[in-house]
Amino acid sequence: MISNLAQGTTAFTSNAFLVGGERTVLVDTGANFDVVSGLRDRVDRLDAVVLTHTHPDHVGNLPAVTDAFDVDVWGYDRSFDGVDRSIADEERVRLGDHEYVALHTPGHKDDHLCFYADEPEILFAGDLVFQNGGFGRTDLPEGDRETLVRSIDRVLDRIEPSLSALHVGHGPSVTNEPYDHVELAGRMARQF
Repeated sequence: MISNLAQGTTAFTSNAFLVGGERTVLVDTGANFDVVSGLRDRVDRLDAVVLTHTHPDHVGNLPAVTDAFDVDVWGYDRSFDGVDRSIADEERVRLGDHEYVALHTPGHKDDHLCFYADEPEILFAGDLVFQNGGFGRTDLPEGDRETLVRSIDRVLDRIEPSLSALHVGHGPSVTNEPYDHVELAGRMARQF
């Protein structure tokens, strides 16, 4: 089961996805809202926090979560204060009941990761792509449009047209033809 703990929050935050199952994981912590209460309402334990990247809106609640649950934080860049364990490109990571492959996808931020499970065909895209062809900003430090386009292409080469769910860093998740949204993001990123 995957639930967005930031849903309905009006503060500036990323989504924060609780992935339940064999290994209960929080994908990104969000910022500027009480994610700990939302976690405690749903789970007794948390096995890890996994970060798509380290922009403040994705990690602002990190100290509160690690204090409350005493969990390790996994991310691409071990030098970031708060990341306990690095995740390498192509490394497999268990989120809930499924194995996901971590794909290093810079362009929005150098330490950006997407997580894809070929069974049950779920993609956690962070801020790489969004609903309706949206894509991550490249005007922030470490942003680069050409690199972002290459990262989107890499994800498109990895996922299948039968993708069942696209969980993004901002806005709603996509379960109706999510592959098309990723493909559109690649086209849109080339145009603007």
